[in-house]
Amino acid sequence: MQISPSILACDFANLESELNRIDNADWAHVDVMDAHFVPNLTLGLPVVEALARISPIPLDCHLMIDDPDRWAPMYAEAGASSVTFHIEAACEPASLARNLRSLGARAGMALKPGTALAPYADLLPGLDMILIMTVEPGFGGQSFMADQMSKVREAREAVDKCGGEIWVQVDGGVSATTIEACAEAGADVFVAGSAVFGAEVAASAVDQLRELAARHSPARVRFPHRA
Repeated sequence: MQISPSILACDFANLESELNRIDNADWAHVDVMDAHFVPNLTLGLPVVEALARISPIPLDCHLMIDDPDRWAPMYAEAGASSVTFHIEAACEPASLARNLRSLGARAGMALKPGTALAPYADLLPGLDMILIMTVEPGFGGQSFMADQMSKVREAREAVDKCGGEIWVQVDGGVSATTIEACAEAGADVFVAGSAVFGAEVAASAVDQLRELAARHSPARVRFPHRA
């Protein structure tokens, strides 16, 4: 069970100290938004490059942007260890995933709540992670969409059938009260923002979430991060 706190919920004026608050997490989740694919604007390549130099844990970049075929490889080059693009925005997703892997990053594919998994299941062998959004992408602090658990279960079944080191990630409204449902449905990577950075001791919140997830999920092999 892996926890990837979203820095979208942290204090942007103190990014280095905020990252050090979560040094026991598996990843630092970095939401990149361009105000086109989603109606919000966050940070971009220069900030990710700076974060990669100071972060005590690997960067998990979630690109909510147009034209990921062009931009996503640059985030791998900037130092992100995992780069996730949205299938709704990608033109050549299989080629993009191969490109990300060739640059040493894990390749992830994200689906909006309204996007079905079945049409893209054949892409799984070329991926390292599939991200099921449990809120509409664009803003932090939204309410958890429990109706997406059926898609998480579908993703887990597809991944198990496919085999390989493919993780199932959930992102949106994940907290101590919702992570159990996500784990039971088959997720093994959990993005949590305010549930971690809003806690008095962020590291303790990370430990609690990981424990809750492990307690409510079947035993699974945990694979090492791609070098």
